[in-house]
Amino acid sequence: MKRSSKQAGFTLVELIVVIVILGILAAVALPRFVGLQGDARFAKGQAIVGTLNSAAALARSTALVRNQNGATGTIVMQGANVALAYGYPTGAAAGIAVAANLATIDGVTVTYAGTTATIRLTGVTTPANCQITYAQPTVADTPPTITYNGSATNCG
Repeated sequence: MKRSSKQAGFTLVELIVVIVILGILAAVALPRFVGLQGDARFAKGQAIVGTLNSAAALARSTALVRNQNGATGTIVMQGANVALAYGYPTGAAAGIAVAANLATIDGVTVTYAGTTATIRLTGVTTPANCQITYAQPTVADTPPTITYNGSATNCG
C-alpha cells in the first residue's frame, strides 16, 4: 500500500464556519449563565432565612425549657452564649449571629443596629436590594421578624 502525497486537513472556510458557530453558542449561553448567578444568590438568601428561622426556633425551645422567657436572658448553644430577648435571640452580634453561626457563611456582610441585624449578600449590584433583616421581638410572646427583599432579578 502506497500513501498518497496529498495532505488531509480542514480548509480555511471550514475553520471559519466552526469559529462562527462557537461564537453564536457563546453569545446565547453567556446571558443565561449571568442570569443563573442572580438565581443562585436569591437561593442563598432563602437558605439564610431558613437558617435564621431554625436558629430562632431552637433558641426559643431551649429558652422555654430553661425558663428564660423574660425581656433579657442568656442560653448556651453549641458552647457559646446567646443573648435573648423574650426567649428569642437578640438582633445583636451576641444573639442571632451566634445562634445562626453567621460568621461561617461566605459571601455575606452582617451589620447590627440596635435590635436589628441586616445580612447583605456580596457580589450584588445594589446590596440593599438583596438583604435579609432580623428584628428581635420587643414584647413577650411574639417571634422575631425576619424579612427578605431579594428576588432573582434583585440579587443579580
